[in-house]
Amino acid sequence: MRIITGEYRGRRLESPIGYDVRPTTDKVKEAIFNIIMNDIWDATCVDLFAGTGNLGLEALSRGAKKCYFGDNSRESLNLIKANVKMCRAEDKSVIIAGDYTKTLSRINEKIDIFFLDPPYKDGLYENCLELIDELDLLSEDGIVVAEHGIRDYVPEEIGRLEIIKQRKYGKIMVTIYAEKNTGEDTEEEE
Repeated sequence: MRIITGEYRGRRLESPIGYDVRPTTDKVKEAIFNIIMNDIWDATCVDLFAGTGNLGLEALSRGAKKCYFGDNSRESLNLIKANVKMCRAEDKSVIIAGDYTKTLSRINEKIDIFFLDPPYKDGLYENCLELIDELDLLSEDGIVVAEHGIRDYVPEEIGRLEIIKQRKYGKIMVTIYAEKNTGEDTEEEE
């Protein structure tokens, strides 16, 4: 597992021992960042269920200005800290210990990109999306990037969020949410 491109390009990240943490593969990670490449520069991100910090560090490497890393596993928090230090990204990183509810409740600013990669089959996607919407954390043009198994249920829409893109990579799906376009900002000519 490595940083693909940008400031930290080529750096090998510390990886977990065993199967408790399932890092995003380089193939899927590259696909995600190709999809969101126009959204990443100067963005504030959240790597929820961060595991190793793989997605958040890739975002920082590509020009994001800040990333919150959240996880409730002690092993994962140690991996995130080691990887953030190895990339020398401490000044752009905020590491929050706790589950997704604690992580989201401690964020006091609008977020441009959420990386949502909970354990597959745990049914946490809907809860996370609901809480992001309830806490009004997504910036006006912000997106939520959800990585999940092809058989995992993710809602078409939830609150103000709706699916704007979906891509399949083998047994993995990447689903991107944004706020619904309500049409309120459009002016009609008379």
